[in-house]
Amino acid sequence: MRGKRSKQYRKLMQQYGLTFGFREPYQVLIDAQMLQDTSRFKMDLVTGLERTLHGQVKPMITQCTMRHFYLLPTSTPTDATPSTSTMTMSSKNALIDLARTFERRRCDHHTLDEPLSTLACFTSVVDPKGSRTNKNRYIVASQEEEVRRWARGIKGVPSVYVKRSVMVMEPMSEGSLGVREGAERGKLRGGIRKSGEHEEKKRKRVEESEDQVQDEKEAKKKRTRGLKGPNPLSVKKAKKEIISEEKAGPINSSHGIEKAAARDISAEGSMAAGPDSTSYKKKRKRKHKSGALAQENDSAVDVDHVQEESIST
Repeated sequence: MRGKRSKQYRKLMQQYGLTFGFREPYQVLIDAQMLQDTSRFKMDLVTGLERTLHGQVKPMITQCTMRHFYLLPTSTPTDATPSTSTMTMSSKNALIDLARTFERRRCDHHTLDEPLSTLACFTSVVDPKGSRTNKNRYIVASQEEEVRRWARGIKGVPSVYVKRSVMVMEPMSEGSLGVREGAERGKLRGGIRKSGEHEEKKRKRVEESEDQVQDEKEAKKKRTRGLKGPNPLSVKKAKKEIISEEKAGPINSSHGIEKAAARDISAEGSMAAGPDSTSYKKKRKRKHKSGALAQENDSAVDVDHVQEESIST
């Protein structure tokens, strides 16, 4: 039975975390009666809370609750029949010392002459604006039925109490269940909408790819292929022939005709001027090297002959 209850509490805290954003360490508001009962049952309050909530906890106590501890009635050792609602001074001091180890939650009620009740103090801390929401994500640990009934009326407030030395967590209230179901429906609609959008985008991509493939096929079909010429890199280049003016034949271009006419006019002018004209120059013939040597030898022989004749005379 204990294992089944523990599994239920774990699932319940997971639902609180997914729906209302609860996270560790959990902030637990503890009232004075809860601390007194756990002390009477010899229970470790912090360990019991961590075991019930399945996570680390941050126990918190308000200023009004702390003042309630100081106002607890005490019995003296001389009393013959002490009341059940009273405790010894040593027990009271032990409770006060334990409460001081918890984090103090300021409720700003310390200026009042008398501390507020647990319900009024918790209401000002958990839901100060009366919006019926648990903005700061508090968990209420109280032994008062009135406080737990108030906690069930606020959305997203887990409630814990002790019954016969067993720590119990109440199931999720009707308001909290409505919020959880609404969140789940919203996620479901969002998932369906996202999946529909994803399928539509995928279908559009497929259609576009199919149209593109079809256009490429049509372009390949319409393409006309002509005769292929030889590879210009493998063709041998044609040699350019140089033609002289004598072999050029008749002159067809106007530029060639003008040059030929100018050459004829200059030739006629030179012939008309005669050989004595200064404008006419005789073309000098180039002598070969062998002829020039023979002429030099002949001139040298003539000089020797003239010298011999002069000696003989």
